[in-house]
Amino acid sequence: MRQPPHPRIGEIQLTDVLGALSDPIRVGLVRLLSDGQERGWGELRAPVAKSTLSHHLRVLRDAGITLTRKEGTRCFVVLRRADLDGRFPGLLKSVLDAAAGDDVGQQVHAATELQPLGGAC
Repeated sequence: MRQPPHPRIGEIQLTDVLGALSDPIRVGLVRLLSDGQERGWGELRAPVAKSTLSHHLRVLRDAGITLTRKEGTRCFVVLRRADLDGRFPGLLKSVLDAAAGDDVGQQVHAATELQPLGGAC
């Protein structure tokens, strides 16, 4: 099974990370994933269409912020916290602290039951 492409640690660019974090939905996804748990795409809830949520997840993956793993027809995502902390020490903590203080991304949450999310991983 072919896995989605991800940038290597040394390929992650600060401008790509900052650009990906310029949207409140994506910040909310990062806040949700900051607990270290891998989540199925079907667990993620945001006030956007499934196709838009899929786009946001792809932007985070392409920027090197998350890792996406495909298993059959399901996709799972996890925050690349250690990679980001190693590449840009303190950046993720600062973003998460500021987002929590300003309540950015609060509309994103995890569902209690899994549902498939359309779109490619």
